[in-house]
Amino acid sequence: MALDIDDIQTLFERRGAEQYSGEPVTQLQHALQTAHLAELAAADDELVTAALLHDLGHLLNEQGETPSLRGIDDLHQYFALPFLRGLFGERLLHAIQWHVDAKRYLCATRPEHWASLSEDSRRSLVLQGGVFSAEEAQAFIARPHAQDAVQLRLWDDLAKASDRPTPPLSHFLERARRCSL
Repeated sequence: MALDIDDIQTLFERRGAEQYSGEPVTQLQHALQTAHLAELAAADDELVTAALLHDLGHLLNEQGETPSLRGIDDLHQYFALPFLRGLFGERLLHAIQWHVDAKRYLCATRPEHWASLSEDSRRSLVLQGGVFSAEEAQAFIARPHAQDAVQLRLWDDLAKASDRPTPPLSHFLERARRCSL
């Protein structure tokens, strides 16, 4: 079943106050911060919306708090795609789908990136396949829209501050409406 913008709003209203696994923010705070960082970087509506929705799979696929502590990779980057396909285009969907691979890429190509990850992000990295080899990194970055996923990942990793102000959800949902199909 595909979601529409109102469904996404309802999902954030119902589940957005839940803690973002292993981080000092809620699911909604993390989504808003990631989207706001994209907006501050002058990203277009598609990339800002991808930033807002990149972890929607966590809200759609309940695995309990901090599944990585139990050795679970919830595959959130894939879980949301069937719900968003038909609402958004491939560029936005690829950014969401590949933001986990982008972490693997960044750790392979920027050794300092691993050190910047939170404890939970390091733990989930292992569950998600670990750091890419040089060949895997090269194959990843050659994919269409991989650069968007890398940029999204950089914002994602910075969007975990307990006190960062952001515009409200309605602001970003308006941007989502503008880029919906």
